[in-house]
Amino acid sequence: VQLQASGGGLVQAGGSLRLSCVASGRTSNDVALAWFRQAPGKEREFVAGIRWSGGNTYYPDSMKGRFTISKLSAKNTVYLQMNSLKPEDTAVYYCALRWGSTVHRNAQSYNYWGQGTLVTVSS
Repeated sequence: VQLQASGGGLVQAGGSLRLSCVASGRTSNDVALAWFRQAPGKEREFVAGIRWSGGNTYYPDSMKGRFTISKLSAKNTVYLQMNSLKPEDTAVYYCALRWGSTVHRNAQSYNYWGQGTLVTVSS
């Protein structure tokens, strides 16, 4: 399985970005995908997750309302729509996949990772 993340960039505070993650290789419907982020000097943080089968979504309370995860099954793609961005959202954003449909919030539960895409929010 390979994950290719894209869509990061530089945006002003209050702006929006949409990240994409394309999954290829041997996948199945019994998987969960998630977005994590990691800022310099900080631990990797769960941002959002989605069950591929059924599309149930999960967010930490701190992300609810600003971030939306979605999928397009026909393109094996997961998106992260980020609105009202803040400078503290600056980080490298990673997509991850785990076998099994349960969305876990700890990074260690995921089997595959994309290469990361940098999001920089200026004040």
